[in-house]
Amino acid sequence: MPAPHALAVLDPVRLNQRGLASGQAHEVALTIAFAVASIAFAPLLHATSPLLAIPTQTLVACAIVAAAPAYAPPIAIFILLFQNLFVSILSSYVASPSELEFIKGYNFLNCAVMWLATFALYVFRLRDRSPQVNRLMIGSTLVLSVVMLYFFAGFLENGLAASIYLRNIVLPLFLFQLGLLTAATYENRVTPILVTIAVLFVLCGYIELVFRDFWLALTNGYAYWHFDEIKATDSGVWEREMRATGQVFVDLKDRFSFSFLNTPLLEGLGLSSMLRVFGPNISAISYAYGVGFFVLFLFSVGRPLLAISALPLVVLCGVKGAIIQVLFVGLAWISTRLLGAVVTLVLGFLALIAYVILGLYIGLQIGDYHVIGFMGGWHGFLQQPLGRGLGAGGNLSADFSLIDWSAAQRAGSVDGAVESAVGVLLYQMGIAAVLPLGLFFVIAMKAWRLYAASGLLTQGFASFGILVVLVNGFFQEEALFGPPALGLLACLAGLVIGSAVRSRSRSSVAAPQQARV
Repeated sequence: MPAPHALAVLDPVRLNQRGLASGQAHEVALTIAFAVASIAFAPLLHATSPLLAIPTQTLVACAIVAAAPAYAPPIAIFILLFQNLFVSILSSYVASPSELEFIKGYNFLNCAVMWLATFALYVFRLRDRSPQVNRLMIGSTLVLSVVMLYFFAGFLENGLAASIYLRNIVLPLFLFQLGLLTAATYENRVTPILVTIAVLFVLCGYIELVFRDFWLALTNGYAYWHFDEIKATDSGVWEREMRATGQVFVDLKDRFSFSFLNTPLLEGLGLSSMLRVFGPNISAISYAYGVGFFVLFLFSVGRPLLAISALPLVVLCGVKGAIIQVLFVGLAWISTRLLGAVVTLVLGFLALIAYVILGLYIGLQIGDYHVIGFMGGWHGFLQQPLGRGLGAGGNLSADFSLIDWSAAQRAGSVDGAVESAVGVLLYQMGIAAVLPLGLFFVIAMKAWRLYAASGLLTQGFASFGILVVLVNGFFQEEALFGPPALGLLACLAGLVIGSAVRSRSRSSVAAPQQARV
């Protein structure tokens, strides 16, 4: 293990973990206030005029980078996790489902503008950056450029679906660059802020779990979910689902019932009547990934009691990918301590490969929707290796609601690609899907090299967390396309890599000065 002074230099998070002093409390309050102000009134502004809301949100995002650039990453995290809470509270001012979906896109607008402003500052100061930062920025920007080419190709066929998938694919890249550039430039004190966000995020989940009716009333949930009911009715999803399952929804909470882990392998265990927890981001799977992220983050920064208190929510959410992420990273930490970093990495790779092979094999045997969806993407890739453009296939495309799942289970594949982020990427981008997937693998390995040298849990979490989420992408769209999954990890990886670069640069400058003294 490295010496204590080495920990202080290498770890961007532990450096600021000595309690919430008055100065830190002020920073936390100010950061949360900036974040709330940037999103809380978006629905009202949009109801007044979109022409007013869009420039206002843009100016607020620019003001954040100008006034508090060191805190842009945690503000972005708060925006992504809590915006839908404010949208739900003010959903009475929303006129239609399509308008609701548009308003929910303001979090992406805010994050994209903060990224663009930070990126522009980086370009103007390019010569002042370290070679490592420049290489990562150039590589990730090239990947963004390729994604944009596929966006333009898909936009000609289905503009709305192409725009949605562009947002899903580029947001983790934006968050990585934002975290990298911010941490490489400023000595951020992110731990108190992220711990506060974690407490708020987890607290919302427990309130919803224990006091469901109170939560729905507090958040104006019935008005919010009514728009989803309209979409499901107009598209015919409810009718097809009721005919296929025989289940009839009587009230809103009937829609929240689910089978634990959503797999037929656990049928007969009496776990089929649980109520999903949707959290402040009002997305069950994304909320589970968000809680899993904070459980591991809190452990990594020495807040084990808070982490343990959040752990039951990960299980109760019943999302396989989030549970696997927590278990895999936790075991990797233990294995590194017992067996060493290199052995752990090799064992981790073998475990992830076995997980994919076994998951695909069992999924085909039981007709799992996620595996069938991946096979559709794989077959589509073989038919058209160069891809079709963003928006072709996927859960968010217009054709998803028309899938005959019974026929797909018999065939072992769907016509297209759904329920699998890797399958959708292969279907949409063809061989070029290797670029975004490969970039995040490279980022994970850079974080692992820092972890192997320092033993700092936060760096190990960033590395192994990205690796397991990439593998989860075979079986879930949300693993790569939901911001609380890959997005939060990409931002954390940018922070730990950027901070390590800044610490080394500061040390290299200080050493000659000490020598002269």
